[in-house]
Amino acid sequence: MVFNWILDRIFPTECPVCSKSSKSHLYNPLCQDCWKEIKKYNGPSCRICGIPAISEYTITCSTCLKTPPPFSQVIYYSLYEGNLKRAIHLFKFHKIRRLASPLAKLLLQLPIPKVDYIIPVPLHVKRLREREFNQTALLCRFLGKELNIKVLLNELIKTKETTPQALLDRERRIESVKNAFIANKDKINGCHILLVDDVITSGATISECSRALRRAGVKKVTVVALAHSAPADLNA
Repeated sequence: MVFNWILDRIFPTECPVCSKSSKSHLYNPLCQDCWKEIKKYNGPSCRICGIPAISEYTITCSTCLKTPPPFSQVIYYSLYEGNLKRAIHLFKFHKIRRLASPLAKLLLQLPIPKVDYIIPVPLHVKRLREREFNQTALLCRFLGKELNIKVLLNELIKTKETTPQALLDRERRIESVKNAFIANKDKINGCHILLVDDVITSGATISECSRALRRAGVKKVTVVALAHSAPADLNA
């Protein structure tokens, strides 16, 4: 406790969300108040793809019933809104890499199953050069260390440059990432993989990544993410 107090005084930080002083290095660069506003989503959702639902009686969404996805389950911490959305945006687009640690701590609160390896959703090499880092890879490093599970950074590769998903509707997102990933079967054949992403919107990216992993012989894919976007009618 004394050591933490000393760190907080020596390395004070301004919270990038509210601009107040961040007095706890445990959540840096977020302040304690902004951090406490990030709440876990416990509402109804599809047991497979995780999409938030209106009815508490929803077990499986119509999309998963009609066309079962290549992954077995999606688990995530909360909805893509509020301070969690702001924190992810700062981490991802403003290169505040210190957010990797507190955000990874959110993932560690989830019921992550026993898996063989952890794999991040990859960036295309051009996007990686522009951004200078893969935010999901940073999250994976923290997860791997805490869970004592090896992280594989080169077994899933994005081979096709695609338009940012936020700029596309659902149909175009699906078409954009089609056959955009390949997986190396040398290490992952017959394995259970934890696929890590930051935000799930349409599910097109995680579906295509999972499909590539399954083609490489992966037995099971569980997806974990920080946030899931909510359907428009959920907030209507």
